[in-house]
Amino acid sequence: MNDIVSILIVDDHPLLREGVAAVLEAEPDIRVVGEAADGLDAIAQFERLRPDVVLMDLQMPGVDGVEAIAAIRAIAPDARVIVLTTYAGDVRALSALRAGASGYLLKSSLRRELIDTIRAVVGGQRYLHPEVAHDIAVNAIAEPLSEREIDVLRRVAQGAANKEIARALSLSEDTVKGHMRSIFSKLDVTDRTQAVTVAHRRGIIAL
Repeated sequence: MNDIVSILIVDDHPLLREGVAAVLEAEPDIRVVGEAADGLDAIAQFERLRPDVVLMDLQMPGVDGVEAIAAIRAIAPDARVIVLTTYAGDVRALSALRAGASGYLLKSSLRRELIDTIRAVVGGQRYLHPEVAHDIAVNAIAEPLSEREIDVLRRVAQGAANKEIARALSLSEDTVKGHMRSIFSKLDVTDRTQAVTVAHRRGIIAL
């Protein structure tokens, strides 16, 4: 391991990047070598800079964080990427981990955990925020929503009625109702608002 750990910060909010950089630059063994505002830029910056660790937001315009993680790991299979996000959802976290992330942190806990997580990941360990780990464990045996059910739920989140969803997806209204019953059962909810709220919290859909 090098004496100095080089960091690439990826986030579409300049103030967040500045705040993270300020925390890191107080550490004598950590140096921020680059910043990127979206996934595409992150991939290009990684290829050019080859940092020891990438700090990656997930929700960004264009190429999102999960796609960027997968692309970076394709370039360098041993790349270390730590997700920094506001979302604790288990589905979103699992997508990032499957893409190759080594750590998953919530932005609300950055100041307390960021430095320790970077050092742990550089040392070959993995780190999951406890809230995220708990959500993954709780939902591990839950039956996932199908792609069609997710399509239906996205339209519910946009305020569409069953008849509108049926027309948009070339389905019968009864089929849409069947999908809604399945969604309610899988998410353990009793109405459309709860379904959207739970699905958003878990990272199944974005609002």
